[in-house]
Amino acid sequence: MRYLCLIYDNEQAWEKMPKEESDAVFGEYFAFTEGIKQSGKHLGGQALQPSPTATTVRVRNRKVTTTDGPFAETKEQLGGYYLINANDLNDAIQVAAKIPSARYGSVEIRPIMEFTSM
Repeated sequence: MRYLCLIYDNEQAWEKMPKEESDAVFGEYFAFTEGIKQSGKHLGGQALQPSPTATTVRVRNRKVTTTDGPFAETKEQLGGYYLINANDLNDAIQVAAKIPSARYGSVEIRPIMEFTSM
């Protein structure tokens, strides 16, 4: 079964983090990514640019509007994701718990909805 692991962190905390510490965390991410690739559970993943670079799009009454940045103001922002293959939710939780940001922020696990052809 496929799961999306959404990684949320406090961007301001990252901005204030000493370079040595952020380099160490990125090293953990590189090691985690290599390990999950070797395990066969890795299907994809990327880091995202900071939330101020986001654009929110809405269509109301057929009119397209855009807003700079994310729609919701929160302490933690979506910073990246991993798409994984896991046996079940418990297996996905075990993978997500190893994502470095699980110690600093949070990782939301969402099962991918599988559609069948008609």
